[in-house]
Amino acid sequence: MLTFSLTLVRHGETQYNRDKLLQGQGVDTPLSETGVQQGEAAGRYLRDVAFTNVFASNLQRAAQTAAIILRNNTHCSGVEMQLEPLLRERSFGVAEGRPKEHLKNMANAAGQSCRDYTPPGGETLGQVKLRFKKFLQVLFKQMLSERGSSGSGSSAGASGDGVSVNGSAAAAAAAAAAAAASSAEVASVGSADEGLEGLSVHALVVCHGAYIRVAVQHLMEDLKCSAPPGMKASQLMSPCPNTGISRFLFTLSQSESGPVLSSTRCVFTNRKLHLEKLMDESV
Repeated sequence: MLTFSLTLVRHGETQYNRDKLLQGQGVDTPLSETGVQQGEAAGRYLRDVAFTNVFASNLQRAAQTAAIILRNNTHCSGVEMQLEPLLRERSFGVAEGRPKEHLKNMANAAGQSCRDYTPPGGETLGQVKLRFKKFLQVLFKQMLSERGSSGSGSSAGASGDGVSVNGSAAAAAAAAAAAAASSAEVASVGSADEGLEGLSVHALVVCHGAYIRVAVQHLMEDLKCSAPPGMKASQLMSPCPNTGISRFLFTLSQSESGPVLSSTRCVFTNRKLHLEKLMDESV
């Protein structure tokens, strides 16, 4: 069995973000000055988390943010960042480079909500979810190969993406995780190490806003991830701010057919405590 943390971070601001223009995959811009400052703030906040594995979208705004976080970290001098195309932002097709308002108008004309609408040449939400599921498969296999130990999931059911979900173990593991959380995390709520007690394997993933929203929905709804106490679904699914930070815990075992996911727990989502000083200075 292997339990590890996944800290999910959205990239820092770009000029396109500031100007409310869609980037998607076709517009690959660097961070703005504010975005660099946000990355530095996230790096300082996470500086004492000993990340063992680091993944970033291969779009430069995400890779640049990940590099800044790593540079600020006190434990990651020998950790290499893996650039992963599966983490790229949702493609918005013909809407890329145009104002977000333009996408809303296109969606209204089609009689759909802006979030569910797919512009010509763009990715559907289902296609984005499939990419995230493929990334989870890559992540789980790598973590077990590098960090885990062999095990079996006798009552595992296939999830359709090469990763099995152990139904019988999930409830027990989730209950144990909740009990541990209530007793061990009270003193560290809001801190960068919240949820990390007793764990030695930590993955950092830096990617994009629309992608993160799809990923969180898949974790909560499809993989039955347990939510933080008192947090509403609307809060979990809300848009992630630039360098917003979310954290999930996964418990895995290895079976002959591949990784078996026993439990998933959300520690927090869209945290932006590290940005408060920047926000105060901008007022």
